[in-house]
Amino acid sequence: MIEARNISKHFGKLKVLDNISVKFEEGKTNLIIGQSGSGKTVFLKCLIGLFDPEEGEVIYDDIIFNKLNFSAKKEIRKKIGMMFQGGALFDSATVEENILYPLNMFTKMSYEEKLDRVNFCLNRVNIINANHLYPSEISGGMKKRVALARAMAVKPEYLFCDEPNSGLDPKTAIVIDNLIKEITEEFHITTIVNTHDMNSVMEIGAMVIFIYEGKKYWEGTNNEILHTDNKELNEFVFANNLAKQVKKFH
Repeated sequence: MIEARNISKHFGKLKVLDNISVKFEEGKTNLIIGQSGSGKTVFLKCLIGLFDPEEGEVIYDDIIFNKLNFSAKKEIRKKIGMMFQGGALFDSATVEENILYPLNMFTKMSYEEKLDRVNFCLNRVNIINANHLYPSEISGGMKKRVALARAMAVKPEYLFCDEPNSGLDPKTAIVIDNLIKEITEEFHITTIVNTHDMNSVMEIGAMVIFIYEGKKYWEGTNNEILHTDNKELNEFVFANNLAKQVKKFH
């Protein structure tokens, strides 16, 4: 279980997050949505410990994560898989080496066990015969699938995805969405996805949190979004859908 209680974050005099509280659902895809600059990326970074909030608590299974020392945080990070925006693969490392990285850092598995895990993860995201290719030699969609394979390498209990569909065509984005949802349900992972893609919201948003100007303005399911009277959320949904319709004609 992951819970945020009264999270506030400041950068100097600028208050980026203001008293955000939410419980994320286990074994489901939890989506954080909002316009660029709304604070959703800062919120995600607070959840995984890249930022420390000035106020509030980030809780993993009744443990207050943001109050732990570095060593204790590392123990919880062993349970976390992270899919960064753009994939964030190491350019100088092969596909195989990229996926080995968290296994080398967080496990004591033998080299043979690590390779078995690498191949299992690659097969799970439908990639074969690509172990020794470099990121420059594979497509954008494949890079995202490799990034997802790396995120699931350590058998995480929690999976974080930051804008997993950025830069992808609609067809490839659907593939990534479906993989995230399937892996979440198959391995009963608590998944948190940062996105502004309304297709992702409608396809995989079991729980959706809308952040507006640093505050949580709305929370519900993807079905409930269609019937909300929340003005700011409706404007966000309309603006994103309108932008996609415009792109179809260009």
